[in-house]
Amino acid sequence: MQLTIEKLVYGGDGLARLPADDHGPGKAVFVPFVLEGETVEVSLLEQKRSFARGQAESILQPSSQRIEPYCPYFQRCGGCHYQHTRYEHQLEIKATILKENLRRIAKLELETKITVHPSPPWNYRNRTRLKVRAVPEFALGYYRLNSHDLLPVEQCPVSSPLINRAIAAFWEMGRARTVPDGIQEIEFFSNADDTQLLIEVSCEPGTRSTPVREWAEGVPSILPEIAGVVALSTKSSGTHATALPKTIAVSGAREITYAAEAASYQVSAGSFFQVNRHLINDLVNIVTEECSGETAVDLYAGVGLFSTALSPRFPQVIAVESSQTSYADLLYNSPANVTAVRAATADFLRSPGKLRPDLVVVDPPRSGLGESVVQSLVGLGAHRMTYISCDPATVSRDLVGLLSSGYRIERVHLVDLFPQTYHLESVFHLAR
Repeated sequence: MQLTIEKLVYGGDGLARLPADDHGPGKAVFVPFVLEGETVEVSLLEQKRSFARGQAESILQPSSQRIEPYCPYFQRCGGCHYQHTRYEHQLEIKATILKENLRRIAKLELETKITVHPSPPWNYRNRTRLKVRAVPEFALGYYRLNSHDLLPVEQCPVSSPLINRAIAAFWEMGRARTVPDGIQEIEFFSNADDTQLLIEVSCEPGTRSTPVREWAEGVPSILPEIAGVVALSTKSSGTHATALPKTIAVSGAREITYAAEAASYQVSAGSFFQVNRHLINDLVNIVTEECSGETAVDLYAGVGLFSTALSPRFPQVIAVESSQTSYADLLYNSPANVTAVRAATADFLRSPGKLRPDLVVVDPPRSGLGESVVQSLVGLGAHRMTYISCDPATVSRDLVGLLSSGYRIERVHLVDLFPQTYHLESVFHLAR
């Protein structure tokens, strides 16, 4: 059937509607790899009570913003969503989607302008994780779109040049049948100037450590920039695997140093760190701009990207992180006036004592803060709060509680950490 795309929505799809019938207005249809205003021939793949999913078979009337995708794997790989449009238009799409989520969920019409921070659109990722297949022949790649089937890829244009060189080198090893059995995933993490790599290898439960260790010791010979290889295996308890991995082999370094403007950070295998190598300094500056006072609290602190940068501006900084690996790096990276606390944010906020910070920085996972954490934050009474979000829907939900408790939005930034994809990072500066 022919459908007209009304708009793009968060998640990468275009929204169209089936024709109205006796039962009411037309059902929403979500179609990937289209653009607003296009007339598209669509085949329906899935029908639910309130919506349907479709696939574009042909673009009958293309948008003037449509271009030829750069990557040969686009539309087959599930990683990128917007390569069929100009990068400047991608930024417009993301700003519109952020505003629409705020309007729909938070019932909020922004009175402040969204300041957009673009990224170089290619080779920006400093961290890339690929799946490994051993039989019937070796392959390294991503999952296919909407599938758990492996799509072999030999390059990734959004990953750094060094990571792409490493991908090519690992393909050579695989074709030579020198990659040991049991390896499921390989993650490449490059430092700030793309001169060193840390390799994290995920193995099946029960994978023998000796062959993996011997292989890991030889890996730097294929690419001198590899500083270390850390191989992890999921522990097994009877027939059930647990979530806690164990280290089965290490060759070289377990961590690399990531040099940013604010500080140099130790980042270990398994620790969280921002993935856009071009915008890390911008993001830190945006989060810490116009900040000062006696006490700052950095929640979901990771390895201390923001708390370390806040330390010259506040005599006391409290950084809270729950991950054991990231917390170890946080301890190492923290200046003397930063107190590192290993705890889940919700647990820390249940008993903050007499803490009355001037600033709270929150950088939660995609799921956002949630109602109980929002209420606990309100109870802290901080004059200022900076919310870093990777999901416009959850930040819109959390803003409902924060704004109703007296906070107001002073500044909003859209930091495009993920070009070519639907993902967007936003920073909200709140005050009361």
